[in-house]
Amino acid sequence: MCRQGQGCIRERKRAQVLEHTGPGAQKYQMANSSSISEFLLLALADTRQLQLLHFWLLLGIYLAALLGNGLISTAVACDHRLHTPMYFFLLNLALLDLGCISTTLPKAMANALWHTRHISYAGCAAQVFFLLFFFGAEYSLLTIMSYDRYVAICKPLHYGTLLSSRASDTRVKKAQKVDKGSTT
Repeated sequence: MCRQGQGCIRERKRAQVLEHTGPGAQKYQMANSSSISEFLLLALADTRQLQLLHFWLLLGIYLAALLGNGLISTAVACDHRLHTPMYFFLLNLALLDLGCISTTLPKAMANALWHTRHISYAGCAAQVFFLLFFFGAEYSLLTIMSYDRYVAICKPLHYGTLLSSRASDTRVKKAQKVDKGSTT
């Protein structure tokens, strides 16, 4: 048997472990799983006055971006003299900028206004996906725009054939396809 002391305690613990690892052990064990359903965001400010200041500041930035990009889109779409490759690229860049700013800023404004700090896992994943998509498409479009300016400056006689409106459409579609491949 067991004498009083350290050996006796070890034997009792071993007996308890064997008791809980037998055939009926499932009723003693708890499930060991966890899942993330939402994230907590860092607050921009702790005081309510600063949160409202951040809301109004973000609202002003958002409205300025909407107004500026909306004016660019309207001007390029309505004026037939602006139907050239450079302005076609500017129109697409304005639309992509609207997508970029509309991805995260409304949630940040809502958090500042309603004094909340959480975002769901699906919402966070959607924001990251769309932000990467829009940034990738913007960078691709900026690369195409730089090529457009290079051809206009260095090869002005070939500009009409290299960057016709049909070729510009094709390049924009290819940039969007390349970007879709990089985000998935």
